[in-house]
Amino acid sequence: MGEAAFECPLIHAILKRVWTARTLERERIEANEALDSEAGAGTSKKSRPTSVNGNALKLSCELVRVFVTEAVQRAAAVAEAEGSTQIEPSHLEFILPQLLLDF
Repeated sequence: MGEAAFECPLIHAILKRVWTARTLERERIEANEALDSEAGAGTSKKSRPTSVNGNALKLSCELVRVFVTEAVQRAAAVAEAEGSTQIEPSHLEFILPQLLLDF
């Protein structure tokens, strides 16, 4: 693989941050529901930390790399068609809907 790759620890840190935020949000919602419900005592589940398999992490890194590479290539084509030598945010905005549908 001759192209630059995303570091797996970076992708893992991003995933952990999202999981933590979702866990905190879920706990907040469950706490509010428990206050509203009389049967709330003893109904909460013990949550375990979310983890990722090493192969799944490598695959996620590759998916992010391919996605970003494709986005840059498509945006560069749009910029070139407009006669620009630099990719602007508007070029990314233009290609993003179709890119998301393709992935």
